[in-house]
Amino acid sequence: MSEPFTPIREIGEFGLIDRLQAILGEPTDPDLIMGIGDDAAVYRLPDQETVHVITSDALLEGVHFDRLITPLEYLGYKAIAVNVSDVAAMNAEPRYATITLGLPSKISVEMAEALYRGIRRACEKYGLVLVGGDTTAAHTLCISVTVVGEARIDEIVFRRGARPGDLLCVTGDLGAAYAGLKVLLEERKALKAEGLNYKPDLEPFRYVIQRQLLPEARLDVIRDWRQRGLRPRAMIDISDGLASEVHHLCRHSGCGALVHAAAIPVALETRDVADRFSEDVDTYALFGGEDYELLFALPPDQLERLDPLSFNVIGEFLPAEQGIQVQTPEGALIPLEPAGYQHFRSGGDGEADLLE
Repeated sequence: MSEPFTPIREIGEFGLIDRLQAILGEPTDPDLIMGIGDDAAVYRLPDQETVHVITSDALLEGVHFDRLITPLEYLGYKAIAVNVSDVAAMNAEPRYATITLGLPSKISVEMAEALYRGIRRACEKYGLVLVGGDTTAAHTLCISVTVVGEARIDEIVFRRGARPGDLLCVTGDLGAAYAGLKVLLEERKALKAEGLNYKPDLEPFRYVIQRQLLPEARLDVIRDWRQRGLRPRAMIDISDGLASEVHHLCRHSGCGALVHAAAIPVALETRDVADRFSEDVDTYALFGGEDYELLFALPPDQLERLDPLSFNVIGEFLPAEQGIQVQTPEGALIPLEPAGYQHFRSGGDGEADLLE
């Protein structure tokens, strides 16, 4: 009898995580506060009020980036920033990092040095110390980063904790990283078609391209909150898309939510790109991903304590039985599907949106 074969794309990335977590079972370590299921794991240091958070993320050539449109120095910076974003989403400070590199033969010493210049730049930006890792040969360029952060136990914010009546808030603007990716993929096609004769004009798209290639973790925001004595009830960073992250917060908090599409902050340049491709900019903002802004739950009576220029209220949490909906600019209420970037969702080889 042959072994059963279920393609991973049938259950998706998060379905796979649930299946694998079920095999591992529930951890029994008394010092573990949060394991699988949040932006980072959290564990207690014995006899101390300080906790450590630990997170890992990987960037794979052909899945997460294309070297034809991604300068290696930028890639090194991004590899650090996306991990620091997970630490920020726990309301913690990053401290140390390790990196594992899989290097194909087409990567030269000079290219590896460029990658590490970006890594160093990001480490200096976020106050992070790179303390080690591993280097190995690989068929394609692979970068895996682990970051350890710390915070007081009473400062940590999880995905759980939102309550009906809390405001749904977001930092920065959304959809820009996806807009930048759209522009870069269009430029890649033109470059392949015209070769060295092609002279791109990327100046009109500088902002969105930067948001795609050089994302910033919002440590500035959580540091400002700390000075103001403010702590959100629940939080997540927006890596897979706003719609997906709203579902995560609601699932872990046992809530529903209403998102007001007209209130979602979108940069003018992002709107220009959507117009260029004759696409709906709300789709960029809701489902694009890689913005690395913070999505958080806040009690209404805490609103006045925030810097009004640092966030936008885009909705509110509801009782779970009311579901998760989005209100269109015209006022219609429709279910908000948890779509966004999903690994394994396309062809059988696992290639993702970048190569589509």
